[in-house]
This record gives sequence, structure tokens and C-alpha cells, in this order.
Amino acid sequence: MNSSFDIYEMVNNLIIERLEAGVIPWQIPWKIETALPQNMVYRKLYRGFNFWYLLTVTKQYGSPFFLTFKQVKELGGHVLKGEKGFPVIFWKLLDIEEKDGNVDQVPFLRYYTVFNLKQTEGIDESKMPETEAHDHEFDPIADAEQLIEFWDDSPEIKLNQSHAYYSPIKDCVGMPDSRSFFYDEQYYSTLFHELIHSTGHARRLNRHEKLPDHQFGSRDYSQEELVAEMGAAYLCYMIGIENATIDNSASYIKSWIGKFKEDKKMLLIASSQAQKAVDYILEHQSKPNWPANTNQAGQLAEAV
Repeated sequence: MNSSFDIYEMVNNLIIERLEAGVIPWQIPWKIETALPQNMVYRKLYRGFNFWYLLTVTKQYGSPFFLTFKQVKELGGHVLKGEKGFPVIFWKLLDIEEKDGNVDQVPFLRYYTVFNLKQTEGIDESKMPETEAHDHEFDPIADAEQLIEFWDDSPEIKLNQSHAYYSPIKDCVGMPDSRSFFYDEQYYSTLFHELIHSTGHARRLNRHEKLPDHQFGSRDYSQEELVAEMGAAYLCYMIGIENATIDNSASYIKSWIGKFKEDKKMLLIASSQAQKAVDYILEHQSKPNWPANTNQAGQLAEAV
């Protein structure tokens, strides 16, 4: 048995291989009936502030689809009298050439108004996308369930939510219905991601205090997302389900490290923090069936 085997290094290498080879764009691994806020014409999900803002509107109206006033008219419909739209923010960096020949980047910001589909009428139903939830017979994975069940200071896990999230204020994790995931393994990968987030809570590793900028897209926010996805990849490997999840994990990681010039440094820091998060979960098992340190974890993986 090779005592130098390192499960974390093994997963890092798998991810790096996929990053270098190029991976498909990250895909949301579940589909619920209400779906996520998106432009109905382009079927493009909103991002950043727009996503979270319109998510509340989606819950209010029961439809995830939004259109501009012009798009409503082009589809043969009209906005109901008295209905008010919702602002969507759009911004990008413009290259402006100065008098001295240097090029400066200036932020360009504007907003436009969208309406929820339920605020309109007259649009032909054949032009409306289907919103049926994905449904399959979910088969729990015993090792994953055991790891979660026996974590003695685990946050509360709320099921049947509209999206996956971790709330630091309430110290709870939200998850969509397990049947709405395309594959069982993706359910656990997503849940592991949110549980890794929870290890940063003040009463656990207190990682969030060291990453104070929680604004979407900031360096701290992006680093925390890397930590969560790296940690989830480690746990998937330990459970033995990495083959079904590693490509989407690599794609998600690529979407965050692409924001920075120091990709390797960012990945190194995140993998170190992710390892501490996983070790924390393994060391706080009320009925420990998992090895308490990295070398033993590696030996177990190699032995089976």
C-alpha cells in the first residue's frame, strides 16, 4: 500500500487535466417546475444581481420567464394594464483610446425593463417554453447519506427549495428536490458544495471572516466558490462518484478562475482551504466510518 498516496493531489490533477483539455460550459444539474429566471426569447439565464433579484419575482408570479416590452409585442402579446416592470442591469468595460494613445477601460452601465410572462396576455402558448420539472426515481447513495447524517455539527438541510444555497445568517442549506436532478450523483455533488460553504461559518472554521467581501463576482466571493467546488470534488472522489461529477466541477471552477490572471495561485489557495473544510467534516463524524486524515483517506481509496 502506497502511504504517499494523496487523495487531494489526485483530485487536483484530475481537475487540472480537464482545465487544460477544455471543458464544456457549466450546466445547472437540476430542473424544477418553476425553473430559474431567464429571458424567454433567448432562453438565457440571468446572472449576478439580476439572477437573485428576479428569483424573488419568479417566486411571486410562478413563472421564470421574462421579456422586454418590445419582445412581448413581437410575440403578439401585450402587458396587462397597471403592471409594472422590473429593472435589469447590464454593464461591460469599454476600451477608450486616450489622446496619448493609451487605452483605458471605462465601465458602461445601463438598465432596461422586463416583465414576467404572467404580467402579459395574448402570447400564443406554442411560443412558451415547457416548464415541467425533471423527474426520476432517486436512489440514495448510502456512503454519501452516511457522511451527511453523521456529521455532528452539520447545518440544517431544507429540501424542496427553488435553488441550492447556503445561508450564513440562518446556518442552513437549501436544496431542490432530489428527483429534479438529472443524476443522483449530481444531487450529492451540489449538496456537498453547499455543505463545504457551511464549514466557513464562525462556529466552525471561521473562513468567511477572512473573506469579508461577499459581493457577487468579487475576488473573495469567487475564492469561496472555488473552495466549495474543490471541496465537493474531494468528497465525491471519496464517495466514489467523481466520474459522474468531475467534468461539471472542472467547468464550474474554470468559470471562476477565468476572472483572474493568477489562476494557479488562486487554485492553490482554494484547494488548501477546501482540504481543511473536508478534513473538518471527516473529523466531526459522530459514528466515524471515514478516515480522520489525508493519508488514511488515500489508502482507503487506493485499497478499494
